[in-house]
Amino acid sequence: MTTSSPNILLVMSDQHRADMMGCAGDASVLTPSLDALASGGVRFSRVSCQGPLCMPSRASFMTERYVRDHGVYTNAEEIAPDGPTYAWALREAGYHTSLLGKAHLYLDENLPVAHIDDMAGRLRDLGFAEVFETGDKFVGKVPNRYTDFLAARGLLDPYRRHIADRSYQGENEDGQNATKCVPMWDSTPMPLPLDAYVDTWHGHEAVQWIERYDRPEPFFLFVGFPGPHDPWDAPAEAVERYRDVDISMPRSTERPTVEGTGRYGALLNSFLWVSDSETMTDDAIRGMRRSYAADITVIDHAVGLMVEALERKGLLDDTWVIYTSDHGEMAGSHGLMSKCVLYEGAVRVPLIVRPPGGCESRVVDSLVEHLDVPATVRHIAGAPDIPDGEGRSLLAAVNGGSPEPRAVTVSENWGFAVFETDRYKLVVDEDAVAPCQLFDLLEDPAEDRDVLADPLMGPVAQEIMETHVRPFLRTPPVRPHPSLFTGGYDT
Repeated sequence: MTTSSPNILLVMSDQHRADMMGCAGDASVLTPSLDALASGGVRFSRVSCQGPLCMPSRASFMTERYVRDHGVYTNAEEIAPDGPTYAWALREAGYHTSLLGKAHLYLDENLPVAHIDDMAGRLRDLGFAEVFETGDKFVGKVPNRYTDFLAARGLLDPYRRHIADRSYQGENEDGQNATKCVPMWDSTPMPLPLDAYVDTWHGHEAVQWIERYDRPEPFFLFVGFPGPHDPWDAPAEAVERYRDVDISMPRSTERPTVEGTGRYGALLNSFLWVSDSETMTDDAIRGMRRSYAADITVIDHAVGLMVEALERKGLLDDTWVIYTSDHGEMAGSHGLMSKCVLYEGAVRVPLIVRPPGGCESRVVDSLVEHLDVPATVRHIAGAPDIPDGEGRSLLAAVNGGSPEPRAVTVSENWGFAVFETDRYKLVVDEDAVAPCQLFDLLEDPAEDRDVLADPLMGPVAQEIMETHVRPFLRTPPVRPHPSLFTGGYDT
């Protein structure tokens, strides 16, 4: 193996908001391993996922295409099993591609299989030669390797009871409020020892994979952690680390102004209800964020163990290590939990890239889209382009250059989109091609003041519409059913 064909380890957590890391300026969140990666690599501070919801975001990551184009605009659709992906491009470049953990790239409700391993062919169709899939924190509907492990430890029943007690639904298909077992901000610990917790287990499995790898080809290993996605259930031992920590609070808990947002208001109102905003106190937010941070620390520790395994095998100086997440989490910002809305907490994702041997620490503050990450992976590997792919490699920025930054980033969800420029964010109803919200990030970085109705801001909104929105929407969105949000809740 030579430096022209380095290994690539890509770690993707689920629902990790970008600002809750020590290296991102939040000293209350204990992330020594991620901080170490950033100290020997490059952290990108303004990365927008293409959709603040699992399957839309992950479909964009796989295909390097916008949600508008691949059609997975909720968790009720899936990408075509025979389409081009960055994983197939890596295969063409001679890489052994492996997926371990959460994928969430196909519909996994009511699967007609006895074990999730029976679905491995679905991910091989997308370009992964080796598949060790589990699922999200709600795994257990279909047996998988993690539930096999819990069963062997005699822990499966308490795990399932805890998950069942926190099964969560929002409004039903008729727009009626469904019963919620616990508030969205509930942070009851998972009744398992820390060494049996879902994210701890995934880290150990990844370490074992690295230690066992003995193929001649360079590897691409995708490790998908189910956390820190809700429920906020880090085990008591993990939360205890934060007993004396004054956990950070959101810059603003001011609830969104729904009036004047058009049909986007239905989405905002739904998530205000889902988030229990009427009853969510500062103490509730604080407790949720403490448990959420505790899970981030569990994942951080696992990342450190993977780096140590690479070093033990003599591979660290020939391996790129990349950390990111599929989308963010509101975590109390604007009185909201979960994601799907188009505020920074939900749209912004962490991204740290450490090259082989490390490099001088840098922070890149220019606009980046999440689909630029797989494009960078392909560039590292010398892999071919993806047909119709929209990703731009970030390798020049990692190497110390100053590539031309993006003028705008786009994130879409349920028929709405946010267009972020260097200074402004415009939320748009895609079908009506109409503005819904406008924020001036320079004057209002907390996104508290929607200035769309301000006559002085009219020219700003119009310029973004003409320069970015209308050209983007000239390509009609691919959607299998009506696009506009009608009150259903699916995360």
